[in-house]
Amino acid sequence: MKNAPHHHSCGGLDHGITRRRMLGTLGGAAGFGSLLQPSVAAEIAKQHKQVCLIWLDGGISQYESWHPRPNTPFAGPFRSIKTRIPGVHFSELVPETAKIAHKISVIRSMSTKDPNHSTGVPRIQRGDPLDRGVDYPFLGSAIAKLLGPANPELPPYIWIKPGNGGFIAREAGFLGAPYGALALGDGRPPVHIHRPGSVSAERDEARNALRQKANERFKAYRNASEIDAYETSYDMARQLMARADIFDDSRLDPGDRARYGTHPLGRHILQARQLLEAGVRFVKVNSYHWDTHGDNFNMSQRLVPQVDRPFAALVNDLDERGMLEHTLVIVMSEFGRTPIINSRLGRDHWPDCWSLLMAGCGIQRGAVIGETSRDGAWVEGTGYDVGDLFHTIFTVLGIKSTKARYRHKGQKLSIANDDCAPIKEVML
Repeated sequence: MKNAPHHHSCGGLDHGITRRRMLGTLGGAAGFGSLLQPSVAAEIAKQHKQVCLIWLDGGISQYESWHPRPNTPFAGPFRSIKTRIPGVHFSELVPETAKIAHKISVIRSMSTKDPNHSTGVPRIQRGDPLDRGVDYPFLGSAIAKLLGPANPELPPYIWIKPGNGGFIAREAGFLGAPYGALALGDGRPPVHIHRPGSVSAERDEARNALRQKANERFKAYRNASEIDAYETSYDMARQLMARADIFDDSRLDPGDRARYGTHPLGRHILQARQLLEAGVRFVKVNSYHWDTHGDNFNMSQRLVPQVDRPFAALVNDLDERGMLEHTLVIVMSEFGRTPIINSRLGRDHWPDCWSLLMAGCGIQRGAVIGETSRDGAWVEGTGYDVGDLFHTIFTVLGIKSTKARYRHKGQKLSIANDDCAPIKEVML
């Protein structure tokens, strides 16, 4: 039997500390050590928290990954294997994740509403707020707004994706262009990241000053949104020009390349690790082609190992570097796949009962959350919607999700669905 997400009603406004105020506090507190006020110390610690979202667009099958159901009518041809959590099994297609199961949490009782890609993707990545008529930001833009940049010399939100890159202002919704995503198409840095040798630093600054004046004049009598998007993208590109070393693949350890894999998803997750190490607040990594309506088992045999190895490598690397405690890693799709195998040996869209992975800051290690029917088709007990997930994400990042509000056109808007609440079982 499938339960609706639990309900939670709350309000109020969370007044955050600004970066300027924080820097001033740090400057004034030099030499005082532990005498910092606890609230200020907590805010300082919060600034180090980072997020890596690995988005498997189209919907990974829970049966062929983290919730196999052997010996049931819906089981596929793959075996289930033991994990580092006693009594918990994963699919044989994720052996590396099985080895680190004691470092991660699995939520097997996600129960969302939308079976369509076109509406399901934005619903999931926006957290399905109650104010559905408002153009809410995607998760990366929300984090960029609520926490600001972790490293002021780098963009707060970088999106690594196959295909074309560029500055994606629409991810920010009503927050505006400054909180959009800088997309790296196929992991490539922005074009012209290196200043031509024929242009001196002084001439470059003069050109930039002229550009800014022209923009101000243009903006004075036109819609400012497009100019804001252009200026933001330009400023981000200039930031990255000073950190071009991040994109120098020659600095990578050949052993890392082998551990993460040479396929696009492996390369991109390795690049995400580099960006996190450099101090980017939120990194999203996209992988496509997970919509297995036909030939699900052969496709899963090819695709699932491509996320298994680099995800395990990322968790291990962050753990060894002492970064996992303050870095939240999420692996998810917009829904799961149907229990029933269709006439094309595929699995269709299934939002009613599916799984995702979480690891890192504020997340239990070795926890498996949620009960399902024996065949894995339905949630038994409490099912969690994406609003619950957003409350959980914000909470472990130190954001008061039930109190914080966006300000938009004179309104105070919830940052997460007020009918939902954090998933306590997955949090420390």
